[in-house]
Order: sequence, then structure tokens, then C-alpha cells
Amino acid sequence: MTAPLAIKILTTAALTGLLFATGLRLTFAQISDALRDRALLARTLLANFILVPALTLVAALLFRLPAELAAGMMILAAAPFAPVVPVFTKMCRADLALAAALTGLFPFLSALLTPLVCEAGFRVLQRQGALEFYFLTLLLVLLATITLPLLAGLTFNRLQPRYARRLLRPVDALSEGIGAVSLLFVTVVEARDILAIGWRPLLIMGGLFEVSLWVGFALGGRTVGARRVLALGTSNRNIALALLIAAGNFAGTPVLAAVVANGLLLILLGLLHTGWWRLKPVWT
Repeated sequence: MTAPLAIKILTTAALTGLLFATGLRLTFAQISDALRDRALLARTLLANFILVPALTLVAALLFRLPAELAAGMMILAAAPFAPVVPVFTKMCRADLALAAALTGLFPFLSALLTPLVCEAGFRVLQRQGALEFYFLTLLLVLLATITLPLLAGLTFNRLQPRYARRLLRPVDALSEGIGAVSLLFVTVVEARDILAIGWRPLLIMGGLFEVSLWVGFALGGRTVGARRVLALGTSNRNIALALLIAAGNFAGTPVLAAVVANGLLLILLGLLHTGWWRLKPVWT
């Protein structure tokens, strides 16, 4: 088995398992509740699918980053609300119900909007020498690995809630374990390219994280709990989804290394902000 194929299999298994587990812990009513505050939902969509990708694209062009690095950053920018957001939310005592509902809702949205955002971004980057991007292929892959597992989990929870609760913990543990193995594997395989990225692109990505966090916080509404949820969701991108896109479209190129390096940086910065908010619970 080749390394690119192994990466695809691991990332697909991890993402499918995580989304099935998300469905097991949610109900259709909870997702419906997340849609009731239409103003908050509109701001969340604006921040995650327009503002963050646009800021990323502007930064990549402004600082004249190499096409492969810009492509990796663009893929992350198009993959919002990492599955770890509810974990971070619980750690910093924010609105866990909102975090869980939005984290469950966003995969449905990402299956359609992420390919569109990537397509728009790569149309601009292609003028700078970026690599070819396959929109329809990605759309079908995301429908199979995001929408279907999430619907399966929701349906199972609706029909068999008792068994869904029993199944949740082992599925969660298995999926997170596969995700960790996938991230470790791709980090080792792409280690040379990751080290070759240099500090400048990572510094730019770190700056984008901070701007994205404050954009989410500013658009999060009146309560501190909701603001923190949107801040965490807007700044912490879905590295599993980004890896799946990169492995499917840009296997064997520095794009994959760029996704891994920047994704790891975002996880670290997310943990630092979560720790700060936990220590400063009254900070608004």
C-alpha cells in the first residue's frame, strides 16, 4: 500500500467515524434548534465560508506565498468547525449545546459549501500557478464521508436511542484513535516537506488564526458563551476534512504538508486560547 493511499484510507475512516459519532449524540430537534436563531446562523456562515477564506486568499496573495502553501491554507480556510470545538468549548465553560449543534450542522453545510469555496479560491490561485482542483469529485467524496455518516448516526439515534448511547463511546474512541494515527502518519510521511515550509508561512497562518478568532467572537451575539463558541469554531479549522481534500486532490505535493503544518499550528493556538479562557472565566 502506498503512502498516499494509506493517508486517504485513514483520513476517510476517521472523518466518517467522527461524523457518525456526532450523529449519535445529536437529535434532529437539536439541529433544528440551532437554526432558530437565523441571525446568528447567518453571521456564522458569513464568518466561516466567506470572511475567513477571503482573508486567507488576500494574505496568500499579499505576501506572495508559493502556490502549494497558499493552496494548503485555502483548503483549511474552507473547512470550518473542527470536531474538537465542543471539547474546547467544554474546557473553557462556553455554550456546549450551541457548540454541539453547530458542529453537527456544519458537516451538512460543508459537504456543499466547502467545494464551492475551494473552487472559487483556486480559480484565483491558478493564476499564480496553483495545482488543478476537481470540484465534482470532492463534492461526491464529501457527500459520502460527511453527509451520509451524519444522517446515519442521527437516524440510528432516533430509532434506537438506547443503543446509540451505548455505541457512542466506542465509536468516538475508535474514530479519535484513527484520526490521531492518521495525523501522526501523515506528519511522519511529510516531515521533510513540513520542515521545508519555514517560519514565515506559519507566522502568517498564526496571524490569520487570531484574526479569525476575533471575527468569530465579534459576530457571536450577546452572550460570552456563544461568542466563545463562534470564536473557536471560526478559528479552528477541520484538519481531518482538509487532509481528505488535500490527499484526494494533491497527493504527492507540498500541499499536503502545508495542510498538516498549518493544521497542527491551529490546534496548538486553539488549546492556548482555550486555556486562557478557562483561567479567565469572567473575561468578555
